[in-house]
Amino acid sequence: MFDIIAILIPVILAICIVIIVRIINDTSLRKRLAETQTEKEVVDSLLDSQAEQTRRSLFCWGFSILMAGMAMVVIGIFELSADDPLAYGIIFIAAGLALLFCHQFLRVKR
Repeated sequence: MFDIIAILIPVILAICIVIIVRIINDTSLRKRLAETQTEKEVVDSLLDSQAEQTRRSLFCWGFSILMAGMAMVVIGIFELSADDPLAYGIIFIAAGLALLFCHQFLRVKR
């Protein structure tokens, strides 16, 4: 039980830091747009493109985590230990495939 908590603490800390940085960036962008009195159409198009990019990014993260989870299942099925290099290879292959999928199929169309 305590092993799981020890693993989850750095992960949750990293997620919190990413969320805080993202909130600060979004707020500063909106503040700069309000200060420069940009036209409404420009602001709307910028925020819409930013929302689309956020959706794509979240999908890529979700797919990457799903692939890592599937790699863990494969490792469990083959009963590999943490000392076995094949276990790490399976995880890296799954993560690489997820990144390639996101790069190839979710490119922004210009």
